Amino acid sequence: MLSYFSNPQRFDALAKWAIPLCAIGSAILFALGMYYSFFASPPDYQQGETIRIMYVHVPAAYMASALYAAMAGASFIFFVWRHSLADAAAEVMAPIGAVFTLLALITGAVWGKPMWGTWWDWDARMTSVLVMFLVYLGYIALRTAIEDRALAARMSAILAMAGMINLVIVKFSVDWWSSLHQPASIIRADGPTIDGSQLIPLFLMMGAYTLLAAWLVFYRLRTRTRLQRIRAMVSRRERGEDAS
Repeated sequence: MLSYFSNPQRFDALAKWAIPLCAIGSAILFALGMYYSFFASPPDYQQGETIRIMYVHVPAAYMASALYAAMAGASFIFFVWRHSLADAAAEVMAPIGAVFTLLALITGAVWGKPMWGTWWDWDARMTSVLVMFLVYLGYIALRTAIEDRALAARMSAILAMAGMINLVIVKFSVDWWSSLHQPASIIRADGPTIDGSQLIPLFLMMGAYTLLAAWLVFYRLRTRTRLQRIRAMVSRRERGEDAS
């Protein structure tokens, strides 16, 4: 499938309907999610109104990890099979993932202050998410620092794949070490431990974040492929003029 959509015209046709579909879906889910998060769901019996930060923080943290996994996967496909679309996808995902990670760090600090009495504590989950943010920034910096685009793509792919080690730590840090964060409460063998009145807005916001990220990736990737086509046309025209 990736080879099929490597064709610029085919990918453009896919993005043409995916972009508005993701945008509309995200807007609808955000509207529903915001309503349920701030008006239709009750305060928590322990955390009170502070629990509403969860509806911003948890989806942001989820998207930060999901986008990193997608970026690393695309980097692996490019590194092994040299698919240009996979490399382009990894490149456009990096800044989007970095923003979601920063949002997760900020909202986590805001949530942590009233709950734990501190804005920041160097526990395993916080530290590993901070490392993921720094890897995102390192990936972006590496792509811009190396002038040879082919070399930059290969080196960045290696960095993204190596960063998967930290992603595993992000996921299992609360199980491996003592942490202020609670263990998994949604994806569990015995079912979620969160009440349904809180799960509904949480799932709505996670869906909204997912479609927002998809919209951003498709939009930036479509823009990137169009710019590449324009550069290729200009390059061919210049070579033609030089030959004449």
